[in-house]
Amino acid sequence: MHRKDQICHDDYQKTASWLLSQTQHRPKVAIICGSGLGMLADALKCQDSVPYSDIPGFPQSTVQGHAGRLVFGELKGKTCVCMQGRFHMYEGHSLCKTTFPVRVFKLLGVETLIVTNAAGSLADSYQVGDIMIIKDHINFPGLAGLNPLSGPNDDKFGPRFPPMSGVYDKNLRKIAFDLCKSMDVSQFVQEGVYCMVGGPNFETIAEARLLHRLGVDAVGMSTAPEVVVATQCGMRVFGLSLITNKVVKSYDDTESVNHEAVLEVSKLRSQMLQTLVTELVSRMYINNNAV
Repeated sequence: MHRKDQICHDDYQKTASWLLSQTQHRPKVAIICGSGLGMLADALKCQDSVPYSDIPGFPQSTVQGHAGRLVFGELKGKTCVCMQGRFHMYEGHSLCKTTFPVRVFKLLGVETLIVTNAAGSLADSYQVGDIMIIKDHINFPGLAGLNPLSGPNDDKFGPRFPPMSGVYDKNLRKIAFDLCKSMDVSQFVQEGVYCMVGGPNFETIAEARLLHRLGVDAVGMSTAPEVVVATQCGMRVFGLSLITNKVVKSYDDTESVNHEAVLEVSKLRSQMLQTLVTELVSRMYINNNAV
């Protein structure tokens, strides 16, 4: 028996087995697409696509800009699975549910997780349209006790107390920086700290000032729980934030942010992001062997 809001190993295995029966692809890389970034899946060749509504145990995405499909395919000959749309705590899902796909990916054989998100910038030097390579995160819900690893630990997925230092793989970050130089887009690329807040409201000015003082460069409403679970499962992690707006930090500032503007910026940078992720996957190595 397990609590209603918890999921046992058999539940994950049932979903993984069902997915393996729907495709010949055996992915080693998983990509989670943030708001407006689902076009990353369009680069996959030889696609098998499955709506979330068909997948046993999968929650549903309710947010504009999240298509709600799992897409299997190949990037530069490397087998991948791509989530077109993710799940959020603010939609009413438990953290067990928002991170459900990550453990399923582990059972599918995935060894590297790429996470993308749309985020607001707190760093004064960032501009709308910049891409931030995530070097670390602050998981505010996790610090307050809302952690996807809460409850009984399943040792089949990983240790009770997984370390989170160095969670964003240094080698993958270096490859990404080198790619940005070769693509001649370094002027749009930053490296910084991402912070997850619960949402769904955007931050107050006082909250924005607090996060800025804590050293946060960009803020959003996702990603950290998925990364925590992936790290417990032993996956390598690479993360990208697309800076879609500047977070208001002054009471004299009359600007405000809305979700439609976030999606618009995502469209403008879609090709650059798609190229960067595609080339990153093509150069990626898993267990010292090409994926």
